[in-house]
Amino acid sequence: MSDKVKEFNEYRAAMNEKILGADNKVLKRFFNLDTNAYAEGALPVKTKELLGLVASMVLRCDDCIAYHLGKCHEAGVTKAEVFEVYAIANLVGGSICIPHTRRAVEYWEALEEGKTGN
Repeated sequence: MSDKVKEFNEYRAAMNEKILGADNKVLKRFFNLDTNAYAEGALPVKTKELLGLVASMVLRCDDCIAYHLGKCHEAGVTKAEVFEVYAIANLVGGSICIPHTRRAVEYWEALEEGKTGN
């Protein structure tokens, strides 16, 4: 796993533990809703993660983009598929999405690097 991916995953896990450890019912329910929304259903997980990725790019949330890229990678999304998502996100979101696309490409490369063990 690349340092970039490892750092993101460790930070996210540590902060989620603190957030959920505060035992706030609303936050716990929101996290549960989010988890369940991306579970296998009428749409497969892969499709849901691709949808989450395009929405995250249009909303310009780099943490969300990285998270969904990781999930897409786990779900077997190909580089060609993820680049089609980048295209849709830029079409819908406009040129303001270009910097996020740059960082998304960098993060995807880090995921691929971890896959090959380089």
